[in-house]
Amino acid sequence: MKRTATAHWNGTLKDGKGEISTQSTTLNNTQYSFKTRFADGVGTNPEELIAAAHAGCFTMAVGAALTQSGFTPGDLNTEAVLELDMVALSITNIHLSLKGSVIDGVSEDAFKQIAEGAKANCIISKALSVPITLDIQYS
Repeated sequence: MKRTATAHWNGTLKDGKGEISTQSTTLNNTQYSFKTRFADGVGTNPEELIAAAHAGCFTMAVGAALTQSGFTPGDLNTEAVLELDMVALSITNIHLSLKGSVIDGVSEDAFKQIAEGAKANCIISKALSVPITLDIQYS
């Protein structure tokens, strides 16, 4: 299976602009620029997309792991915060915050263990070479 995305850029780093599109067309010529990447412009940026991909992948992995362990997942919500070192121009950390509930009543310790396993084994976690941290709120 292959997934594709395209990017187009025109101009200098600070004054140029570009568009990002995905195979699914969920992103279709979505604007990105220096301002959207390093300030507060309108549009998206690669780091935001990595954070979104990680949040989505991890949350699905938690649901899958709960199901494989015999539990029925309830609501699972994850926020991924990606930290970018502006001096080194590198991603230094991604912090995942998971809030979750389970219909079948898994213990808090088991839920945490399942979430830690999902953090280590989701496809995006495996693809990233930065430290990935996690906190969990269980209800």
